[in-house]
Amino acid sequence: MSVRTLVVDDDFAVAAIHRGFLEAMPGFEVVGEAHRGGEALRAVEALRPDLVLLDIHLPDMSGLEVLARLRARNGPPVDVIAVTAARERETVRQAMSRGVDNYLVKPFTRTAFLDRMREYLAQRTEVQRLGQVLDQDEVDQLMHHRPRVVLPKGLSAVTLRLVTDALKDSENDLSAQEVGDRAGLSRVSARRYLEHLVTIGMAEVQPRYGMANRPAHGYRLT
Repeated sequence: MSVRTLVVDDDFAVAAIHRGFLEAMPGFEVVGEAHRGGEALRAVEALRPDLVLLDIHLPDMSGLEVLARLRARNGPPVDVIAVTAARERETVRQAMSRGVDNYLVKPFTRTAFLDRMREYLAQRTEVQRLGQVLDQDEVDQLMHHRPRVVLPKGLSAVTLRLVTDALKDSENDLSAQEVGDRAGLSRVSARRYLEHLVTIGMAEVQPRYGMANRPAHGYRLT
C-alpha cells in the first residue's frame, strides 16, 4: 500500500517540485499540498495522510508549532519529515525533541531527496514487518544503534541495500541496467553501487555478451 503523503511548503513552486519527485517514485501517493501551518493542520484532519513533508518556515506559524500540534492531537499517528532551509542547531534540536522522523536540509539534489524517501520507506516497511513485542536486537534496529558502514562519498546505505536485494532476489547474474530497473536507479548509478560491492568482495563480475555480441558484464553476490 502506498504511503499517503501531504506536502507542506510556503513556496508553491517548491511544493510542486517535491510533489513531482514523489509521484515519480514507487511506494508514495501525494494526497494534497498545504502552504500555511493552519492549512496543513486542517489537511491532516481531512486527508489522514501517513506522512507529512513539513517546511519549518511557514507564513502563519512555525513548522515546529505544526509539528508539536500534530504530536499532541488525537487520532491516527502521522510521520513527519522536515524538508526545510532551517539549519540552526536549536531549530534542529527542537524538531528532534518534538518527534520529527527525519530532517532534510535545502537545497538538496533530487538524488538526495529520493534516497531519504527510500530510507523512510525501508524503515516503515521494517516496522510493519516486526511483531507487536520486540527483542533488543529489533529495538536496536529501529533506534539506529547499529554501527554505520562508511561508504564512498556519494553512495547511500539505503540505496546499497536496494541494489544488494536486487541481486539477492535473482537466481541469475544481472546487468547494471537490470539491477537499476529493479532498484529504481539509472544504469550509471546502479553500476557505481555494483562496482563498490565488487571492491569489498560482496559481489563478483560474470562475463556475458550484449547487443551485437559486444562484451558486457553481469553481477551476482558472492
